[in-house]
Amino acid sequence: MSDFSPQTCATVAKVIRSRHSVRRFLPASVSREIVRELLELAARAPSGGNVQPWRVHVLAGEARKALSVAILSEYEQGRQECRDFDFYPDQWREPWLSRRRKMGLGLYGLLKIAKGDKERMRAQSGRNYLFFDAPVGMILTLDEALGRGMFLDCGVFIGNLLTAARAHGLDTCVQDSFADYPATIRRHLKLGENERIVTGIALGYADPSAPENQLVTEREPIERFADFYGF
Repeated sequence: MSDFSPQTCATVAKVIRSRHSVRRFLPASVSREIVRELLELAARAPSGGNVQPWRVHVLAGEARKALSVAILSEYEQGRQECRDFDFYPDQWREPWLSRRRKMGLGLYGLLKIAKGDKERMRAQSGRNYLFFDAPVGMILTLDEALGRGMFLDCGVFIGNLLTAARAHGLDTCVQDSFADYPATIRRHLKLGENERIVTGIALGYADPSAPENQLVTEREPIERFADFYGF
């Protein structure tokens, strides 16, 4: 039997359902104490052998701005770097292709970016490197000595972090685009070559007036992704 009341379970479900990716934040600051509390909760994530493979670099103020400037300089000059890890497939197939397209069309539709408007699309993509104006940015890394299976552990850590942030009234966006500039990030943050860039995360308070923040993506029904045996 659960030690938690139905009301507690309902609150947890409400927190999880209210989370979505935010792409424009208010300038309101987030204190170091709150960030530490969120990371402490996130670190309760399970990991194989309890090795806790994640490492997080938290940036605010001038440190966050400086990293953004460094990456944007590379991005705006069209320079690309080789990712430490593959994230997307070389060629998209169904059903994933349609899901990805639907999300992109929804976002660009809210921003009134016409199909084929490559200049505005590129400008919007570049906003990733500003952490979408969030006051706090995070870069999550994984040591090269660890196996790729530990991405699972990092994923659970990130899930805990996003849920804890939402429970505190904060919003987030996981940004794999930061993994496009591993060399720049390592150089700017003075990281060792062993630290491989997994993703970036923006943290702050959503701007409720931003049209892009009205995008709430759909989820597939359970019947399309789960099989049950022995019930």
